[in-house]
Amino acid sequence: MARLPRASWLRTALAERIVRRALSGLELRVRLGTTETLGLGGPVLDVHEPKAFFRRIGAGGLIGFGESYMAGEWSATDLVGVLTVLADRAASLIPAPLQKLRALWARKQPAAQRNTPEGSRENIRHHYDLSNDLFALFLDETLSYSSALFRGFPADRSLLAAAQHRKIDRLLDEARVGPGTRLLEIGTGWGELAVRAAGRGARVHTVTLSQEQRQLAVERIRDAGFEDRVTVELLDYRRVVGEYDAVVSVEMIEAVGAEFWPEYFMILDRLLAPDGRIALQAITMPHERMLASKNTFTWIQKYVFPGGLLPSSEAIEQITTERTALRVRGREGFGPHYAETLRLWRERFEEQAPEVGALGFDQTFRRLWTFYLAYSEAGFRSGYLDVQQLLLTKETSR
Repeated sequence: MARLPRASWLRTALAERIVRRALSGLELRVRLGTTETLGLGGPVLDVHEPKAFFRRIGAGGLIGFGESYMAGEWSATDLVGVLTVLADRAASLIPAPLQKLRALWARKQPAAQRNTPEGSRENIRHHYDLSNDLFALFLDETLSYSSALFRGFPADRSLLAAAQHRKIDRLLDEARVGPGTRLLEIGTGWGELAVRAAGRGARVHTVTLSQEQRQLAVERIRDAGFEDRVTVELLDYRRVVGEYDAVVSVEMIEAVGAEFWPEYFMILDRLLAPDGRIALQAITMPHERMLASKNTFTWIQKYVFPGGLLPSSEAIEQITTERTALRVRGREGFGPHYAETLRLWRERFEEQAPEVGALGFDQTFRRLWTFYLAYSEAGFRSGYLDVQQLLLTKETSR
């Protein structure tokens, strides 16, 4: 990561001019080296190597901004605070004329990251097959890797497991999961939702593309005494067959990709029994920002979630209405709860830095993950991102 990318002097100079102008109007204190300060005051962003910082942004835009942090060329004592200010102004950081020319200067998503059945397997492995031991270092004992639902703020780490169960139970309640329910879960994770559903007497079919997650989920389900009620398959959602009384999926739609959203909902429609219910938990972004960025290659896609894209509420409504008999019957947003969840994960991850290193992950990886967790937290704190639980049922007239 220390090697600087190639960038023309013109592109670098233009990037520096745009970035300086943007930073000067933000409630930040940006220290460029030891000789210059920009901004209106606020959280401090220390740029230790200004030339490298601007060159990376010139070469890669916002990808370069994240890479510059990974390389240690800038830092912030209050990283979330800095990123929250930036997230709050995400739509206006780049001048309007350049926004209109986005298709000319922004990098396109690589074809290799398309979420075809083969591409999805590789995209999921990139993130979820890193190491079960790594995730166990910063998640709570439920191994739930999605937003919790707290009773109040600030959240306490000792209450995180209970807040995760509260989230899971609300989804299961919405889907009316109980004794004898035929439940499909798309995206097994490490099996906590399947265990909780089986504990209600449901018969669970849960599918995942992560070999690492499946292996540990099977062990956890067996240890809980529910292996006779839960089947865990290494299977793409497009290959699921059967009919189910309920479908539950937690933060999996983000890995589907806009190209495949219609197929995803059409498959849910096909799999759901006539009187069935679907409970989804999804991270969402504003519709206009989703449209503007859906074809752009981002830092998150390059380093964290290949092929990932957050839907908007409008996109979900439009696709389900036009392509399926499914209708959104309930919606509850709780973005601030995700900000707190991410804070607890990030603090724990930072505390466990020596253990992360002992697993074989170097300093660049640790800076990458610190930035990813802080960047995500900032998105929710600014209101740029939301997380919602959605209830869908079939329209009876069709």
